[in-house]
Amino acid sequence: MDAVARAGGRRDRWLRFAGRSGFVARGVVYLLVGYLALKIAFGHGGGKEADRQGALQQVVEQPFGWVALWLLVVGFACMAIWRASAAVFGGSERRKVGSRVLNGGRAAFYAVACWGAAVFAAGAGASSSSDAKSRDWTATFLGKPGGRFLVGAAGLVVIGIGIGIVVRAALRKFLRKLDTAAMGPRTRTAVTVSGMAGNVARGTVFAAAGVFALIAAVRFDPGQAKGVDDTLRSFTTTPAGPWLLALVALGLLLFGGFSFAAARWRRL
Repeated sequence: MDAVARAGGRRDRWLRFAGRSGFVARGVVYLLVGYLALKIAFGHGGGKEADRQGALQQVVEQPFGWVALWLLVVGFACMAIWRASAAVFGGSERRKVGSRVLNGGRAAFYAVACWGAAVFAAGAGASSSSDAKSRDWTATFLGKPGGRFLVGAAGLVVIGIGIGIVVRAALRKFLRKLDTAAMGPRTRTAVTVSGMAGNVARGTVFAAAGVFALIAAVRFDPGQAKGVDDTLRSFTTTPAGPWLLALVALGLLLFGGFSFAAARWRRL
C-alpha cells in the first residue's frame, strides 16, 4: 500500500508540475498575441499576424528563439496531459461530469496547439495561419451534406463559450480555483483585475469568431469565417475604430499575466 501511495504521490506531483508549466506556456502566447494586436491597433503590425502563429514567429525571432519555441511545445504538451488527467480522473472536481467533458475538450485543444507548435518548430515556420485554417475548415464542412447547419451550430457553440467566459469573469468565478489565501491584498487585487479584464477580452474574441462562423453558414460563404487574427482586426472596423482593438489587446496582455498567476496559485 505504501508503494502504491508513493507512486500516486509522484504522479500527482508530476501532474501539478505539468499543469503549472502549461499555464506558463499559455501566458507567453497570450502576452505575445496581445502585444501583436496592440501594434496592429496603432498601425505598426508590420504584416505580423496576431494569433498563435504570429506569437510563435515572434518567439523564433528572439535570441535563442528556437530553444524557447521547443519549451513552448513542451509546455503545451504538459497542459494537454494535465487537462486529460483531469478529464479521466476528475482532478479536484471528481463528481462533475460537465467539468470532465470540458477538460477533455481543453486537452484536445492543447494537443492540437502542441502539434501545431511542433510542426512550426520542425518546419522552419511552414504552417498556415489561423485565418486560413478557419476558412479551409469552413469550406470543407460547407461542402458536405448538412454542412451549413454544422458550421452554424459550431458558430453558436463558440458564441456560447465566449459569452460564458465573459459571464464567469464578471462573477469572478475564476477566483474559486486559486489559492487566494496565499496572496497578499495587493496581489489578490491585481490577480482579480487581470483575471476579469483578461477573460472578458478572451471571451469577446471567442464570441466574435463565433459570429463570423455563423455568418459564413447563413451566407454559405467560407470567406466570412475568421481566425484569431482577422477577428481581432475586425474590431478596427467598428465605430470605436482601433481603440476597441487596443482595449481588447490590453485585455489579452492582462490574461497573459493572469496565466502566470494561475501557474503560481492555481489549485492543482
